[in-house]
Amino acid sequence: MTQKEMFGKAIWIEPEEQIRFPVLRSVFNIGKAEKVTLKVVGLGFFHAFINGKEVNTSEFLPLNTDFEARENYPVGEKLFGHRLIVPVIDVTGLVNEGDNLLAVHFGGGWYTFEGGPFGTAKVIYMIEAEADGRTTRFYSGTSDVFADSFVKEYAFTCHETQNFKGFGEGVFGDTDWAGKTVKAVAAKPLETEYVTSDCPGDRITETVRPALINTYEEEVDGVLRQYKVYDAGKNISALPVVKINAPFGVAVTVTFSEEKTADNRIDRRYSHRQSFVVISDGKERIVSPRFTWFAFRFAEVDGDAELLNVGFVHADVDVSSEFDSDCEALNWLYKAYINTQLSNMHAGIPSDCPHIERRGYTGDGQLTCQAAMTVLDARKFYLKWIDDISDCQDVHTGHIQYTAPYIRSGGGPGAWGCAIVEVPYRYYKEYGDIGPCRRLYPQMLRYFDYLEAHSFNDIVVSDKEGEWCLGDWCTLTPTALPAGFINNYYYIKSMKRAVEIAKLIGKAGDVPALEKRIEARKKATRAAYYNTWDHNYLANIQGANAFALDLGLGDEATKSFLVSYYKDLGQFDTGICGTDVVTRVLFDIGAGDVAVELLLGDRTFAGWMKAGFTTLSEYWLNSTRDRSHSHPMFGSVVTYFFERLLGITQEADSAGYEKLVISPFMPPQSNRISGSRLLPCGHVSASYLRDNENSGLVRAKVTLPEGKTAVFKHRDFEMTLISGENRFEFEA
Repeated sequence: MTQKEMFGKAIWIEPEEQIRFPVLRSVFNIGKAEKVTLKVVGLGFFHAFINGKEVNTSEFLPLNTDFEARENYPVGEKLFGHRLIVPVIDVTGLVNEGDNLLAVHFGGGWYTFEGGPFGTAKVIYMIEAEADGRTTRFYSGTSDVFADSFVKEYAFTCHETQNFKGFGEGVFGDTDWAGKTVKAVAAKPLETEYVTSDCPGDRITETVRPALINTYEEEVDGVLRQYKVYDAGKNISALPVVKINAPFGVAVTVTFSEEKTADNRIDRRYSHRQSFVVISDGKERIVSPRFTWFAFRFAEVDGDAELLNVGFVHADVDVSSEFDSDCEALNWLYKAYINTQLSNMHAGIPSDCPHIERRGYTGDGQLTCQAAMTVLDARKFYLKWIDDISDCQDVHTGHIQYTAPYIRSGGGPGAWGCAIVEVPYRYYKEYGDIGPCRRLYPQMLRYFDYLEAHSFNDIVVSDKEGEWCLGDWCTLTPTALPAGFINNYYYIKSMKRAVEIAKLIGKAGDVPALEKRIEARKKATRAAYYNTWDHNYLANIQGANAFALDLGLGDEATKSFLVSYYKDLGQFDTGICGTDVVTRVLFDIGAGDVAVELLLGDRTFAGWMKAGFTTLSEYWLNSTRDRSHSHPMFGSVVTYFFERLLGITQEADSAGYEKLVISPFMPPQSNRISGSRLLPCGHVSASYLRDNENSGLVRAKVTLPEGKTAVFKHRDFEMTLISGENRFEFEA
């Protein structure tokens, strides 16, 4: 849709004089209306008000996309698509007969992001009032005015300053407001596709009252300052609510951190420069940041103020699963992953971390997409992000960027770029909708051509010149696996996905060429990395055998060495890619007990638990890097809690769980496992209890939605399960 089709005669406007966070003010007069609709976008983020009452349906609108083309950004590339998602808001109950005031407070966010901006703050709107079959429209234009706002200093990922000295109290709602205004002038229009979306925006889903854990005084530059330290109880992305009582002109600073010191002060190594500053006008105020969120567990207040509460803010997706067992570490990992994943779902993208970068990395995103679709009701969220991945392809070469939407970042070819295949494929398998695969299939083939062009002897050896070419990332021990080995793995895996997709969408004619490439790549992988004298790939380091076995390479000896190595090690030594692959392959080859033992390892997941973490970290505990404690990428393994332990899965040729299979694994480390998840047919739940006092049999209860049947499979035993509750026993 074009700008004219979406907004009619409205134009983009901006203040005649530069104001970084302006407030649009426009008075419109209507008679009695049956329905009033507001279409509005303020860039970067915006808050809209009708007669002083906020109308936003979500925080941090508009959703993040590749808004418009930027000159020579990415360098030497032209991205495939550009979209602007326009909120459409019903404001009928907020308008009056006669004069009404529209106010839009905007600026900041991704559009004006200092790390790769599109442009400066601007706004467009259209109001439609319907009555007696007629529609009256009001448009943004040069007759509108702007006022300054209380937001003064800002860095999207870490800081906001609000200054209430001299701020006009009625700027959002008083039609007779007499403060200084600035004329509106036409702004550069966006050359983009204007769309609407049902992707969920951000909202506060939980309000936490933090505990005051310390007060102390400290002399700073000859002034005795008072500090309060709070604990929110868990690491989250949040909007803090602060009560200010400071004298006129005095600044209150709230500093945030993921960790505290032994003497109950915030650990500034894990603050990541996050702070919220409020300059008082001498009046008691309750304030909160407007254009950013903060990621923290601990907060320090410097000044006459108190932290009232923190609102856990993230995309409005529900947790649609449950998991419980008698293994404390498994329960912790399930909860910590959900907490981490939700903390990294903002403005329509799954991010790497909710503070330092906040970017939709295609590597992290493809690794965790199945886990997120398993534990969350994330269908609409990922449908939007699939379009972002599509948009970030270079139309000239087929290159897929490391983040979607694109902000300059690091990554690699297969393990990042193959998100163009993996995310729509997983979407198809989870929800039964082939549409995204069908739409992106030509782009998948284009990316395969790109990987061919960046290969030597059928091994992917490079990415775009001047950029990173990573393989696995964040390994427990220094990364030893060659990047070419990992990227060939993802390329082969993606081509196998493409073969399946081609057969489903009427492109079977492409299959022979794809299969020929697959065999050539497998042959090259074996020739380059297989040790014929001991049947190991790359000496079985950091999960190398698992990557090979997952492609159908290796033999029984390769499997045996993989199992014995990790059985003896008892820990993951892998990074974000290998941790997922090793876990899945161990389950696949009948070594689920070893997979569970790794999940319980003290140097990895259980180590985080014992260290008191409530989210998943960017690095395993052996790392000395003071980085994020909120990275979801290692959480991909939570998929297997449901798919392998609970056994809620499907036949290989099934999608959307049309052919539902219940095939559990009861590990020796556990005597009790239960859980549920939402499938397209409804909720499916399962619980298993080992009866050690009697026969050692496992007592099972599986509940299926109305009208749904499933096949129960365990070793050589099969039975049909019917809708409703099924109770039975089986040998563990």
